[in-house]
Amino acid sequence: MVNISTLPNGIRVISQRIPHSCSVTLGLWVVGGSRHEKPEHGGVSHFIEHLLFKGTGKRSSFEIAREIDSMGGFMNAFTGREFVCYYTKVLAEFFPKALDLMADIFLDSRFPEDELENERKVILQEIRMLEDNPDDQLHELFHKSLWSGHPLGMPIIGTVESVQGMSRDFLAEYKRSTYRAGDIIIAVAGAVEHHELMALLGPYFDSIPPGSSRGLITPPTYSKKCAKMDRGLEQILFSLGTKGLPQNHPGRYDLLILNTILGGSMSSRLFQEVREKAGLAYSIYSFLTSHSDTGALVITAGTTADKFPEVMSIVMRELRRLKEEPIPEEILSSAREQLKGNILLSLESSDNIMSKLAKNEIYLGGYQSIEQVIAGFSAVNGETLLDLCNELFDENNFTLQLLGSMSEINFDISDLSI
Repeated sequence: MVNISTLPNGIRVISQRIPHSCSVTLGLWVVGGSRHEKPEHGGVSHFIEHLLFKGTGKRSSFEIAREIDSMGGFMNAFTGREFVCYYTKVLAEFFPKALDLMADIFLDSRFPEDELENERKVILQEIRMLEDNPDDQLHELFHKSLWSGHPLGMPIIGTVESVQGMSRDFLAEYKRSTYRAGDIIIAVAGAVEHHELMALLGPYFDSIPPGSSRGLITPPTYSKKCAKMDRGLEQILFSLGTKGLPQNHPGRYDLLILNTILGGSMSSRLFQEVREKAGLAYSIYSFLTSHSDTGALVITAGTTADKFPEVMSIVMRELRRLKEEPIPEEILSSAREQLKGNILLSLESSDNIMSKLAKNEIYLGGYQSIEQVIAGFSAVNGETLLDLCNELFDENNFTLQLLGSMSEINFDISDLSI
């Protein structure tokens, strides 16, 4: 059973008891990520995420690490384009102790100057590590091209210049002004009773000021474009993407099934046609990225320069096919079952259940049961998918990002037609 309550200051608390679970996963979510930052402050949310583990008024960074280790649990955090999450998982008997630790980190991190400078170095190394990895670099370049000039296109991690330019006072003030009760969600899953959870939370989190720091956001626009980055690689890596759907769009179930059929698995059309039948790539896949007001469907692969035009020809052929031919019920049924299975298996973990509770609240405004999700997939049919493909696969919205030795490539976005 899922329970939802609100603390007096506006913090939303969502919990789900998992029968027979021996653990509890706690997530502290802040609605606001890299898309809410100014360009000159890019990466500030990610920087703060790192710093919260570096010492409080009661604990040093070493004491924080030693305390969670002594419980046999783990804690971590991640930053996205629209939220930041701090989470921990421990045995149920240690939950009150873990909550005290997480609350201390969340509420009383001091950003010690020496720790801050060390972490600045760590993040700069993280930026360089990303640039050294061609796959990671491709994805960053693609999002920058797709959402050019829009905050969604900025790197979550920031840039060398922005990270070097952030002072301790700026970081502390940014956290103080943006970690407001109206933007915070506490999600808990596992061996926990909601009324006991609420009694534990209040003394810690009632002090957070009410309200929200998030203003109105503007969705990005799309256009046909091609971007190239020259790099000495054996292959040409590419990402081809088009406009997708927001998280709460009624057609999201159609899009998930479409992605599964197109390139979401080893039995998908792109994998079968490009790798299994033609042998033109080791890896080719499609994926979805989705936010509160927009999204993207992206196809990614790597191949040799001489085979790149042939790979692109197959990709465009498969997209045209999806616009013209209704998908047979047998293939639809297989995709439905694959997605249902993936979702049900993921919900065997309290970590994933905790994340689902928070994201449902952020994007859907409330809990969505597994029965509702399955019903959504069941409603997808050949005609609704055909309509979606004709809506999304508009060549005027295509963005193509290339990474590799550009001297071997004679290809432009105008060569793409559908």
